[in-house]
Amino acid sequence: MKTEVKALVVGGGAVGNGIAYHLAKAGWSDVMLLERDELTSGSTWHAAGLLPLFNMSYATSHIHDYSVKFYKSLEEETGLNAGFSVVGNLRMAQTQARMDEYMLYASTAETVGVPYEWMTPAQIKERWPLVRTEDLEGAIFHPTDGYINPADVTMAMAKGARQRGVTIERKWQVDGYEWKGDHWEVTCTKMADKGGNLVATEEQVVVKAEHVVTATGNHAQRTAKLLGIKSPAIPVEHQFIVTEPDPMLQEYRKTHGEHPVLRDADAKWYVREERGGWILGPYEKNAPACFEYGVPDSFRADLFPLDLERIEEEYMSFIHRIPSSEEVGLKDDFNGPICYTPDGNPLVGPAPGLRNMWLAEGFSFGITAAGGTGYYLAQMMVEGEAEIDMASLDPKRFGSWVTTEYAARKNEESYDHVFILHHPDEERPACRPLKTAPAYDRQKALGAQFGCVNGWERPNYFGPLDAPDSFDHDARSFRRGAWWDYAKDEAHAIREGVGLIDATAFTKHVLSGPGATQFLDWFTTNKLPRVGRINLTYALTAAGTTRTEYTIVRRGEDSYYLVSAGAWQSYDADFLRAAIADKTAEFGAMTLQDVTSQYGVFAIAGPKSRDVLGALISDANPETALSNKRFPWLSSQDIELKMCPTMAIRVAYTGELGWELHHPIEMQNYLFDQLMQAGEPHGLKLVGARAQNWLRQEKSYRAFGTELGRDATPLEAGLDRFVDLNKDFHGKAAMEAIGIRSKCVTLLVDGPADADPWGREALYAGDTKVGRLTSGGYSPAFGRSIGMGYVRPDLAEPGTKLMVKIQDKLWPVEVTVDSPYDPTNATIRKDG
Repeated sequence: MKTEVKALVVGGGAVGNGIAYHLAKAGWSDVMLLERDELTSGSTWHAAGLLPLFNMSYATSHIHDYSVKFYKSLEEETGLNAGFSVVGNLRMAQTQARMDEYMLYASTAETVGVPYEWMTPAQIKERWPLVRTEDLEGAIFHPTDGYINPADVTMAMAKGARQRGVTIERKWQVDGYEWKGDHWEVTCTKMADKGGNLVATEEQVVVKAEHVVTATGNHAQRTAKLLGIKSPAIPVEHQFIVTEPDPMLQEYRKTHGEHPVLRDADAKWYVREERGGWILGPYEKNAPACFEYGVPDSFRADLFPLDLERIEEEYMSFIHRIPSSEEVGLKDDFNGPICYTPDGNPLVGPAPGLRNMWLAEGFSFGITAAGGTGYYLAQMMVEGEAEIDMASLDPKRFGSWVTTEYAARKNEESYDHVFILHHPDEERPACRPLKTAPAYDRQKALGAQFGCVNGWERPNYFGPLDAPDSFDHDARSFRRGAWWDYAKDEAHAIREGVGLIDATAFTKHVLSGPGATQFLDWFTTNKLPRVGRINLTYALTAAGTTRTEYTIVRRGEDSYYLVSAGAWQSYDADFLRAAIADKTAEFGAMTLQDVTSQYGVFAIAGPKSRDVLGALISDANPETALSNKRFPWLSSQDIELKMCPTMAIRVAYTGELGWELHHPIEMQNYLFDQLMQAGEPHGLKLVGARAQNWLRQEKSYRAFGTELGRDATPLEAGLDRFVDLNKDFHGKAAMEAIGIRSKCVTLLVDGPADADPWGREALYAGDTKVGRLTSGGYSPAFGRSIGMGYVRPDLAEPGTKLMVKIQDKLWPVEVTVDSPYDPTNATIRKDG
């Protein structure tokens, strides 16, 4: 076995082989893959082999789309048939709400280039008469989809990898990882079969590897412990059953082709043909997590006992949908572990806190994702970034606060949510509330309907005071749900009066020390602010795209307070720490503190916000303390609001006169009560994240994770004013080399009367797809829908007429000026 390689891939399932293949294809010839047992002996061997193209995640959709196309090319390259049956994928809908979901899916599919067709119940019945259709609304059909033999496709990728120079070693278990400053030393133990068990021998080898990728499937918890990190990847039991041959199906097949993969999402199952019978795969409630603390040594290619009572409801609905199956017996059953994560998406990217360690774990749809994961992860490793933004799959989207109990319960929820209605405003209930700011109970009593951001409870909007806890679920819709009017009132309150937003979930860091100023000047794109001032700036990837957005408050000559997106706390912290470690010797000593949990944040905004704060501020001349002269826009001051010391920042994400009030979190309830009391004479209204999202689009404020990401530069995002090209900064040369491939624009939408875009829709010029929305919503200022997105540079001029796909129809949109509401910032600079 080799003892020194460029890249070591740990795990010989479909995902691991896909990564090894693509690393070699990308030019890394010295790659080795280790498997502790036999190739495909993990979850790969008992996977059903489905290839669903449907996904609301832009990154995951690209991954699945690449896989489907790639698998079709494997036989020509390797001579091995991957067992791909291109029978299509039919997703049936029993309700109009499910059809609404499919219409949103379809528009997202168009942004990726995935083909689809709509089918009526009559058309379904005509083509596949064994399917009962009288209680269906319709279906969406993907003709290029189907299913594949998991073992065959894995072996084909393994052969392709070997042909490109990859070494594959079986029966080697990794028992230790040690970083040596420029490479990993990986301790490997030879495994042997003894009496049907896999046991460790005394033979050990240490492999030196510049890069390591773990794709260890159900063994992700063991891998995490060896690396000294936390991972939310924990398996859940998944059952599927195989029936005896169905005589009516056999008769049908004498004159017809194979059925597509059938999915009745409302019944929570998939079905496909299998040797004249059927495979039924349910996604039932109460499927338990397993192996929370690691896979037992005795568990190899094993299964759990079948629990038919757990899937009785899904089994009966299968018989209802395909009546010919009622008299057919069961031939075989499978109940095996499939790894999940709390949001259902895999963990793909750099491991937190480690150099040259890459994770590819937590794949609940590993066969579908294996090829695409290999392709895009290889781009990240070889070229520095992938061509699509992979941040939504980054392992650091889950912080170190995630415990084993949390991950297990959320993964069970993720499993039974596979086929629920995935509203774009979906909020899942398991393990909540967990992280709450002190004012949580006060806001809940005032009607707050909460969303979850990095575990924090954050108000989405404020509903009726007498509503039960279920109101938010009942209010959801693919159109304008029952929450919409509440959010609209909140948006108008900020535009016309004053509103208060809980922004405690913001990520907050303090950077100080002799090297801090020089480091931040190199690390970010904008000029650094003077002491007491703030600026908006960006940190870039090495590839020149946007890695993080920061609001920087300069507290002293070498002391800075950094504010970034609440959802990305661990993601931002990891990036900062790594950059500081690389540059301390060059720039000088620095100290970084994550103070997210130490400070609460309220954002007060609106024409009357100065009046509310003026009633609370302790100052010799309170009538002028908040004036432009004494407290100018884009500045920060330490003020006292009655008994609460507060770092006030004059900035507002809503585009109105306003301040962010960063305060000791232990004083939050006191400050909340004071603000509510002072605001009462001025009609202060509590405001949630949804209204804020609409308002920031009226100001064309880009948001990280939507308009801002690792697939576009700040210049492409239209943020030239925050990029100082007169200085050198990290990623500058790469950014300039990219040029302008597309441009971020704001669009006003004349859409349907009962719906707004969600930010996942395709944009068209005539019949040509020319871009996509990244954000969407309603504009209270213009009384119509609004969106932001990316288009070809030649279509980015204000006044350009385009079309957007909403609810399977094209609606007119117009590119508007940046910051269509108050483009001169007169309201935000308002004096008093």
